[in-house]
Amino acid sequence: MNHYETVFILTPVLSEAQMKEAVEKFKTVLTDGGATIVNEENWGLRKLAYNIQKKSTGFYTLIEFDGEPTIVKKLETAYRRDERVLRFLTFHLDKFAAEYAVKRRNLRKAKAEAASVAETETPATEENTNA
Repeated sequence: MNHYETVFILTPVLSEAQMKEAVEKFKTVLTDGGATIVNEENWGLRKLAYNIQKKSTGFYTLIEFDGEPTIVKKLETAYRRDERVLRFLTFHLDKFAAEYAVKRRNLRKAKAEAASVAETETPATEENTNA
């Protein structure tokens, strides 16, 4: 099994539900093809470097997966057939890139946990100062 990473940009005119449905569609293509999804990151609505189809923003999504090389062709065919996709890029991760991806995931997870701990502690201290 090879490690892959795919990033795709969806059109900004989609609602939140439509965007999630599109992401689920591509995840289903991967899992039906025998791939295992390692990580999924929704980067949200971001400004494009240049206009694509007269649009200046798009919903970015990253999916990391392990699978056979044949699944990439099926996934990219699904991207091309879906008019909601503005751009996509899928690439094979070598062992160094895969190690970096694991470190990046762990760092992101640690930051998210620290932020959630900070959020839960902040209201408690405000209540104590007001009392």
